[in-house]
Amino acid sequence: MAMYRSRSTGFGAQPRRGTTRALQRKPIGTRRQAIAACLVAALLGGITLAFFWPGVASYDSVVQYRQVLSGDYDDWHPPAMARLWALFHGLGWHGQTPMFVLQILLYWGGLGLFAAALTRSGRSLAALIVLLVGIWPPLLGWQIAVLKDGQMVGALVAAVGLASWWRVAGRPLPIWAAGLVVLLLGYATLVRFNAAFASVPLAFGLLGGLRWERPWLQGGLVLAAIAAVIAVLTPINQRLLDAAPSGVERSLPLFDLAGIAHHAGPQAVPQVPASLWRRAEAKGCLTPILWDPIGDEKACGYIVDTLQRTAPGKSLRSVWIETIATHPLAYATHRIAHWNSEMRAWMPATMPGTGPLAGSEPNTLGLPSPAKRIAGFQTLGNTLASSVAGAPILWFAAALAVLFCAWPARDGAGSIAVTLALSAIVTELAFGVVGVASDYRYHCWGMLAAGLAVLAATGTRTSPPRVFAAALGVGIVALLVIAARWTLPPALPPL
Repeated sequence: MAMYRSRSTGFGAQPRRGTTRALQRKPIGTRRQAIAACLVAALLGGITLAFFWPGVASYDSVVQYRQVLSGDYDDWHPPAMARLWALFHGLGWHGQTPMFVLQILLYWGGLGLFAAALTRSGRSLAALIVLLVGIWPPLLGWQIAVLKDGQMVGALVAAVGLASWWRVAGRPLPIWAAGLVVLLLGYATLVRFNAAFASVPLAFGLLGGLRWERPWLQGGLVLAAIAAVIAVLTPINQRLLDAAPSGVERSLPLFDLAGIAHHAGPQAVPQVPASLWRRAEAKGCLTPILWDPIGDEKACGYIVDTLQRTAPGKSLRSVWIETIATHPLAYATHRIAHWNSEMRAWMPATMPGTGPLAGSEPNTLGLPSPAKRIAGFQTLGNTLASSVAGAPILWFAAALAVLFCAWPARDGAGSIAVTLALSAIVTELAFGVVGVASDYRYHCWGMLAAGLAVLAATGTRTSPPRVFAAALGVGIVALLVIAARWTLPPALPPL
């Protein structure tokens, strides 16, 4: 026995030369794998830029670029994004390309750092799947479109990847890294009015390093912070960023009033004559899918015109609140129907606004389209997005499963998993209250955050019965989505 100990690493014994080298090689190997993950992500980023160059300019992109050229900004589209775009334009980098490059670099940079952090913690397979999730066509297909959604996703995933480099190992962020994370989260919050539902939970988990052990207290703080951030967005956009008011805040009240009139009858909103409501109903303008037909002058714009005369200015908010209070059941039915549409839950496979764009909006501003070779990839993205695997409700269920299994989070990776799951859950639930359209691109962050949460949760300690119950819940949701796809006819596009 004594001879055995003298040749081993027993107490008080010197390790053999070969053993010492083996012990030294292990951390080096982990470091190399982390570097390899970053290099693969960089390669995928380069391929993305080359294949989809110069990015897709959507209708919103064209409108924003017109503001960049004119120097006149409004708050319908995020002025923070337009101001940054104008900065690139002033440096001589014209077109949609600089914003396309920015969101792709942020996207793959964040995913590469996240994969590297998982690799350093011994989760090499999970790190590989992170990169595979990054090239999943429904996500990547929308990320190449120069939109506020792509800017938000890029900034959020970059913040998560950077913070995870330290947080997965249970270490605090250096001051410079924390400052960069704040900058990324701040930009993400400014480019979408509802981004606070995603960014604030991330800020609490990534910057504060919360262990998420006091749900009521921490949940209350998160909701209060979200409300505070949303309250200051309009002053920031209109005063600090000098964007003219566009009336974008009227879309939610108008959509809700139309939904209440649809479910409770025209008399529920007496500010608009019943004949006009019936006319809008007959034309199919009162749809839970999106609010656009009500705001379209050629479709049902007369609803807006009538409300502007009978409820001008801020009084529309009073009409909205009073109508909700008077008809809470109709309001709840309307909001549930819209959330169901957004999440593609009990909905047909064919939905408008699902497939990623294969070309730029026709324009005279010099915003070109990528080569025709991307059409096949974008078609695949549409097919997968319309499938059961692409339903946002399934990814939402996965985020709930992570929260069920990993709460309370007591380690670095577990805390990251819970933080991402909360960001996805709060983001998707918020659409049930503030959503006005069912475009698939709105859910790219929620789906990506849910996927990253699942991968961060691998290897964390949890009981097998919890894992089984969570998997069963996700499976039930998948079966419901499959049943809907088989039984429901295709959804008609809105007017």
